[in-house]
Amino acid sequence: MDESMGNFPFRCVLSFKPLIDYLNKTTKAFSETRSFIGEELQEIIRQAPELYGPIEDISILERHQDSVQKLMNLEFPSAYWETGAYGAVVPYYMRPFFVSSHFKRLFLNEDGTLLGRFNLEEEMWNRGRIIKAYLFILKEYYGIQQNLDYPIIRIVPDPDTGLDRYFKMNLDARFVEAHAVKEPKVLTAQERDFILEHLTEPEVLQEILPPEGFELHGFTVIHAMDVTASEVLSALERDLIDQESIVSREGFLRVQQRLQIFFRRPELVAGLAAIQEDQALLLNTGCQITRSCIFADSRHVPIAEFEGTVYQRAVQGGEILLVPDILKEHSPKLTEEDILQTGIRSLLIAPLYYKGDCIGTLDLGSPQPGEFGPMDVLLMGQIQPLFSMAVKRALDDFDNRVQGIIKEKCTAIHPTVEWRFRKAALQHLENLRMGRASDMESIVFKDVYPLYGVTDIRGSTNERNRAIQKDLAEHLDLALKVVQSANEAKPLLILQELAGRIGAHLERIQYGLGTGDELSVMKFLRTEVESIFPHLKGFGLKVNRAIEAYEAAIDPNVGTVYRLRQEFEESVSLLNDRLAAYLDQEESEAQAIFPHFFERHRTDGVDYLIYIGSSLMEHGDFNELYLKNLRLWQLKVACGMAWHTEQLKSSIKVPLDTAHLILMQDTPLSIRFRFDEKRFDVDGAYDIRQEIIKSRLDKAVVKGGRERLTQPGKIAVVYSHTEEAKEMRRHIDFLKSEGYLTGELETLDLEDLPGVQGLRSLRVSVNLESQALSQGVKRMAN
Repeated sequence: MDESMGNFPFRCVLSFKPLIDYLNKTTKAFSETRSFIGEELQEIIRQAPELYGPIEDISILERHQDSVQKLMNLEFPSAYWETGAYGAVVPYYMRPFFVSSHFKRLFLNEDGTLLGRFNLEEEMWNRGRIIKAYLFILKEYYGIQQNLDYPIIRIVPDPDTGLDRYFKMNLDARFVEAHAVKEPKVLTAQERDFILEHLTEPEVLQEILPPEGFELHGFTVIHAMDVTASEVLSALERDLIDQESIVSREGFLRVQQRLQIFFRRPELVAGLAAIQEDQALLLNTGCQITRSCIFADSRHVPIAEFEGTVYQRAVQGGEILLVPDILKEHSPKLTEEDILQTGIRSLLIAPLYYKGDCIGTLDLGSPQPGEFGPMDVLLMGQIQPLFSMAVKRALDDFDNRVQGIIKEKCTAIHPTVEWRFRKAALQHLENLRMGRASDMESIVFKDVYPLYGVTDIRGSTNERNRAIQKDLAEHLDLALKVVQSANEAKPLLILQELAGRIGAHLERIQYGLGTGDELSVMKFLRTEVESIFPHLKGFGLKVNRAIEAYEAAIDPNVGTVYRLRQEFEESVSLLNDRLAAYLDQEESEAQAIFPHFFERHRTDGVDYLIYIGSSLMEHGDFNELYLKNLRLWQLKVACGMAWHTEQLKSSIKVPLDTAHLILMQDTPLSIRFRFDEKRFDVDGAYDIRQEIIKSRLDKAVVKGGRERLTQPGKIAVVYSHTEEAKEMRRHIDFLKSEGYLTGELETLDLEDLPGVQGLRSLRVSVNLESQALSQGVKRMAN
């Protein structure tokens, strides 16, 4: 910033005349008590008469240095200059000609110019100087008195720490006089009013009162007051309003720098953590860590990890904790090596509270032991509330984001029915506002039609059990080879007995997998076989190779052979992903045609539930045409599911088949939202029948035999009434004509299920070779 006179339009001249006149005046007014000042003043003027006039040449001050010192001491006692940061400058020109030793140490470069920077931008600084000069002139010559008081802060590096310090520059202009170069202009009433309206616009003032018509003589006294603490606190408040200050690396380093200034410790390292339920979120730290960004990169650590540490003591104590030397703390969670790696020896830990609950901690660390003391605890207490609010805002934002994800991913509050929840919530808030006791009103939708469909992976349970059986057998066989190799190297009866027990487990597993077999075998292998491996490694090279083969076959994540199970689970996951993606795509298109409630679940396959009806619509619009369209849509989607299954067989490690079922019900029912379970359920004893049927259909078999209703490559439609079958036959005939379905349409009676009698079914094959089907769904295969 240019602090010279180059950007200042007024001519400013150093002069001691205002001070001398002031001293003469006070000496006469208080002749009895200040007569000695008058005598000394006259002696100074006699020895250095040049000091009474304008001083254009600064060398005059050097020639009369003693006289200047005596003259300044007449008004400003020596103690004034020895203890404080004081300086005297030419009016509006920030180059001192007389300074205290403290001012010189803090603010002056070797060439006499000021160190550091102002808190104002250059343009604002120059405008402020000009406005203040005009205010001075308007007061002296035109009786217009207005004040412009804005804080001038000088930011300089601390000579001891190198950190920024903030000083408020209080300017004393008592010894400045305005001089008119020529007869001052007489202002009209209109000009005076115009000036008052534009006092903060130097360009306007210069047009009415050109600066060439005035000069400023005298000097200004600067008293620099340390306001570092208040300035840093204000800056921290501004920073912490912006959440980026604690969530981003750059933002938190800026906050840490302010804390270093506040505590006057350049090596200080800050850390911030939030507490949510049983997790500690390590939000940020000023030292180098791999990941540091909140909620995207935050490190989540179980609260249990802090048991017995100084952090737990701080939280339980509820007060700022001073730890002089961490190495002297006995913590079961930290070794001396761990502590030394952090580089921190002394700590200040402040628990952060909101409404009586601890929501996090702020810690300040130093590499030096015994670095913090009681005064630092007091300073920590000043910033504690600021960080408490910052962490609270961060946690609220986290909760909002989590709730947004839950709302997006879960279907408990589906967009179609959100209007009803919003209406209930508004009524609830209105009741509370009116001071009435209130709970959320019941949310019930009457006379809605249910549509249920499921695509099930056929034989998944048996296939999973076979994979477990073979993996366990391979695991036991590898263990047996280790023990047999060890017995060959060093025959021991105990090894022979152990080999026999392994063989017994292996024989039982190969015969069949029973309940609890997997857990018992794993416990046996870990406790009685793997536990002796460290000792068996000393039995020779062959044993070592057997152990290496054993360990190489073990999946490190589950601690057992997991090859076949992994292949099966990956195949199931890939098929589920494909089916779910296809269903979601088709459902979004159906949703665009007419809104309806929809929820989907994934197990070994996918199933879905749809509700449609006028009560679900905010304005009650509904026509049964859309219900029939959705039933036809169900059949078409089931065809697409079968096609995707067939297409995926060649690309998954375990080929899988799917069977498809649709439950037809033409009788409307009522559904109620269960607030405790946060989901919809049927309402009323009669309507529960549909839920019972859904839960037991997977066991349905054709009457008169043991044939399962659902078969790979076929769609089964279960119904109770003849009219339901008539509608579905029409839809099936249409899809046959379109090439989606093929073969004979079967009409089947079903064996009675527990609590359910009289069910019937239509069953038809999907035309997997159909070009129409391929073209209709292949966009999702890609």
